[in-house]
Amino acid sequence: PGLVEGLFKAAEERQIQIAYEAAGETLIADDDGVHGVIAKVEGKTTQIPAKAVILASGGFEANAEMRTRYLGPGWDLAKVRGSRFNTGAGIKMALDIGAMPYGNWSGCHAVGWDYNAPEFGDLAVGDNFQKHSYPFAIMVNADGVRFCDEGADFRNYTYAKYGREILNQPHQFAWQIFDQQVVHLQRDEYRIRHVTKVSADTIEALADKMAEYAPVDKSRFLETVREYNAAVQRDIPYNPTVKDGRTTKDLAINKTNWAMPIEKPPFEAYCTTCGVTFTFGGLRIDTDGRVLDTAQKPIPGLYAAGELVGGLFYFNYPGGTGLVSGSVFGKIAGSTAGTAVLRR
Repeated sequence: PGLVEGLFKAAEERQIQIAYEAAGETLIADDDGVHGVIAKVEGKTTQIPAKAVILASGGFEANAEMRTRYLGPGWDLAKVRGSRFNTGAGIKMALDIGAMPYGNWSGCHAVGWDYNAPEFGDLAVGDNFQKHSYPFAIMVNADGVRFCDEGADFRNYTYAKYGREILNQPHQFAWQIFDQQVVHLQRDEYRIRHVTKVSADTIEALADKMAEYAPVDKSRFLETVREYNAAVQRDIPYNPTVKDGRTTKDLAINKTNWAMPIEKPPFEAYCTTCGVTFTFGGLRIDTDGRVLDTAQKPIPGLYAAGELVGGLFYFNYPGGTGLVSGSVFGKIAGSTAGTAVLRR
């Protein structure tokens, strides 16, 4: 069972009520702090009084307007990996009563995502639209050129920032190119039915098939592959289990690990675009999970945890730490709020 099953079980055992089709709209607040939430519950405006409110409603990744305003031009067109409901409403409710914005508001967790994936996440497919075996491939844009060091580090330390790199390319897509020397290293997500993939016995034929989905400059692409193959330092042993230092030499952008010439057919190409996971900017909290105002003083009755907490991630993200931070700060906020309610 996943994490959420355990949480639901704990809620049921404690007879905690969960409201569905309920969207928080504003916080009920005065000079003494926060006293509840006004929400739209099954279409009806409802006041929900509370001695404490914990905001844990995610970032603004599903809000195209906020993405464009804070992340920058082009982010309105990014696909959303997860929920369509993380629209930044919780952040906005807190800012409206004087909470302090904090963290890397122009930053986000964004990955290479299948070019033909739906606008929002698909529960049936889950994470399998991601394409994270690029360290063993090369990536080229519409101009047919490489634009990043695919082998800069292990996937866990680069995947969350390479989505932005893809979004910044012409027409917001990139192809990942593999040959038969490395296809066995591909993650399971490359073998699902919902995948934008072409294969061919020659690089020339591969380029022609790529044009059916997202065309690249064929002549420049062929030149890129030739230059890359010639630049691979073949005397360095290839080892995908460590940063092997098998690099290219004298390219505009060298591949610093896992450089393997693309020469053994059939060749495979996978088309990706940007999929945004969550945003880095959010609310400022103290070490007790209390939301701070713009004077950096706690707002009585208001707490926060999860993705809407700012200041945790800047520019990049090590894999798995989102779940950890949500669990840790959720526990802290819950414990602090519970203690405060008994005193309030």
